Order: sequence, then structure tokens, then C-alpha cells
Amino acid sequence: MSWRPTYRNSKFRNVYGKVANREHCFDGIPITKNVHDNHFCAVNSKFVAVVTESAGGGSFIIIPLSQVRIWEIPEGGLRRNMTEAVLELYGHSRRVGLIEWHPTSSGILFSAGYDYKILIWNLEIGEPVKMIDCHTDVILSMSFNTDGSLLATSCKDKKLRVIEPRSGRVLQQASCKNHRINRVVFLGNLKRLLTTGVSRWNTRQIALWDQEDLLMPIVEEDIDGLSGLLFPFYDADTHMLYLAGKGDGNIRYFEITTEKPYIQYLMEFRSPAPQKGLGVMPKHGLDVAACEVYRFYKLVTLKGLIEPVSMIVPRRSDTYQEDIYPMTAGTEPALSASEWLSGIDRDPVLMSLKDGYHRPNQLVFKAPVKEKKSVVVNGIDLLENVPPRTENELLRMFFRQQDELRRLKEELTTKDVRIRQLELELNNLKNVSPNNV
Repeated sequence: MSWRPTYRNSKFRNVYGKVANREHCFDGIPITKNVHDNHFCAVNSKFVAVVTESAGGGSFIIIPLSQVRIWEIPEGGLRRNMTEAVLELYGHSRRVGLIEWHPTSSGILFSAGYDYKILIWNLEIGEPVKMIDCHTDVILSMSFNTDGSLLATSCKDKKLRVIEPRSGRVLQQASCKNHRINRVVFLGNLKRLLTTGVSRWNTRQIALWDQEDLLMPIVEEDIDGLSGLLFPFYDADTHMLYLAGKGDGNIRYFEITTEKPYIQYLMEFRSPAPQKGLGVMPKHGLDVAACEVYRFYKLVTLKGLIEPVSMIVPRRSDTYQEDIYPMTAGTEPALSASEWLSGIDRDPVLMSLKDGYHRPNQLVFKAPVKEKKSVVVNGIDLLENVPPRTENELLRMFFRQQDELRRLKEELTTKDVRIRQLELELNNLKNVSPNNV
């Protein structure tokens, strides 16, 4: 089999990538220069979060997606930066490299650290409740199946594992000498895994596996001879696989089938701008009217740019295209954290993209309430009133205070005039004789 074109009838044959117009991009973002092989970007239907460059790490920026470019500065100006997290989790002995939310449960988070351990957190209590300790080296990636009952991991020890997450028991394990695994992803309900990695000849490679038998891959295929890490993205609704290389400008896409050749090459999106990482918009945030089936948020470090790239199925009709938009996973969790920890598994709660999704979440994660800290000196809260750091900041603060004093004086004068008017009216009422009332 080859990933190069072997023509086959498919409704996704002519899918093409469309870069957003400049006004829909986000520029001036100090994207991190960290060399860790990760996406550095997370997206939902309202916001995009990007890891930024900073000393010591840990900083990120939240950008609203639905912006109208109308800005309103509070009367007193910005009083403080956000420096306090809602919840802080402590458990790993070394830094954390990966985090993944459970796909169907509310408030369950998985974190993988450089201590070779995976911790399962119950965010309703803010504590780790399980630990998976079966890896002998750094964990490179994690992926869940549809209902979250299985967890697949790739590790620097060159092994692929399928794990029962609650017990931490390894159900299947593979160590392939001809395919050095970097990333792994579950292929929906097909009971298949796909891995990206490097062959013994140092060519970039993909491999397809049966999740119940990891003795040998079903298919191995070389992609190219470039050196950047290949990130796999799978769309379970359309059975499309996207491959994006770190440092590449292109995105290849394939269709996954249950019959040979299993992986069918479709097309390739090309761009001259190399990508640092990619975030993916959830299905309920796509533009259904434009037949958009997938959307990436591409990080371009050299330009400090976040560039949306839409994958579109060309259709002439303006009506809703049900064949490319089946029922998809919605935003409502299928079960609570305590239910999942007790051993219950459920498929995602599905929604239709045609009718929208307006039902409120019945299971909403609420972080433990933290008492607001304050540092009061001479009656002034230093955390609420951050002192200026530079001369320019001092001048701006001074002029703002002068404007505020001027406004208050004008307001006081207006109120004095109004008070005098009311006093005159009151005196007039008192002076009126009873006969004239």
C-alpha cells in the first residue's frame, strides 16, 4: 500500500484546506519556544489557549474566538493580572508533560509526568485518586477510546500499551523493532490504534494496530524522510485521519476503512508557514453552513501568529448535509466522577449539529471554593492595587487619577447645584400661604 493517490470513490475525496482571512487570525502572540513535542494549544467553541514564552514556564494566554473588536476599559483601569489558579494540583515528583481530560466523565483529569507516572485526578475534591505506574521511561502520548474505558500510551521505552485506567492493568503491550513509536491515537469505535513514529531507516512512518492484538501491526507505511514529529488527528465522525508534522507547512489527510487497504490517501493541504503545534476546534464549534468538517488552529512561531485552517467538503447545495454531519459527541458529560470511579462506563452524550445544542449541563464541575487572599497595609489591599513598576506606568496612573478627580469634582458641583435648587423649592413651599395651597 502507498499513501500516494490510488483513486477510490469517497465523499471526502475533494476535501480542501482553507486558511482564514487575516482579520480572523491572531497575531502578536509570544508563542513558546519550548522544544517539548506537544501542541501548546487547546481550543473550544469560545476560546483558544496558547502556551506563551516566559521564564520558568507555566504561563499561557486565553483568547476569545467570538470577538467583535469592541474594547471597554474599566473606569479605574485594569486593577490586577490573573495570577491565581482556581485549583492547584500537587502529586508528581517531576514536571508534568501531558494532560488529558476523560472523554465522557465530569471532573476526571489524567496527567503524565517525567517521573514516569500517570495520576488520575478527581477535580471535585482536588486530589489524585489513582496512579498508573507501569512505564519505565517518559510517556510521550495518551489517547482514550470512545467511552474512556481504555487508555493507550506511547513511551520513550519504545513500547505501546493499552491500559485499563481504573486498575492500571496493562491489557496489551507491543514493542516493535521496525517502528519506533512516538504518538498513538484510538480510531473511534473501529477497535484500531494508529501510531506515528520512525522506521529503522529513519523515515517517518505510520502503523495501524488491532487494539486486542498488538503482536504485529496490521499495516506499516512510510510517509517521507523528514525529521519532524508527526502528530495524528482522527475525526471519528468522518473516519478521516490528519497527519501534521512539527516544522512542516503541510497537512496530509486520509480516510480510514475496515477493509484493505485500510488507510486511503485523500489530499494534502500545503502552506509555506511551518507549524509549531496545532489545536483542534470541537465539532459543535464548526461552521456547518460552509460544510466545514474540521478546523485547526496552527501556531506559527516565527510570525507570532495563530492561523485557523478549515477543512471543507465542497458542496453546491445550501441545505444541511446530513451525510457528513452524523450525531456527534456533545458538551454534556455522560457520568460524574464518582460514577466513573465506581466502575461505570458510558458512551458520550450525542448531539445534532443541525438543531444545535441548548440543553444545560446537568453535571457541571465546580472547583473547591478558595478563600480570596489579601495583603492589607495602611488600609490598602496591595493585591488589588498593584503599584507602578516604571516611570511611564506612574505617569499613566497619575493622569488617570487626575481625570478621576476632575470627574468627581464636576459631579460634586452638579450635585451641589441640585441641592441648592431643592432647598429653594422647599423654602418656596414653606412660604406659600395655606389659602393658596
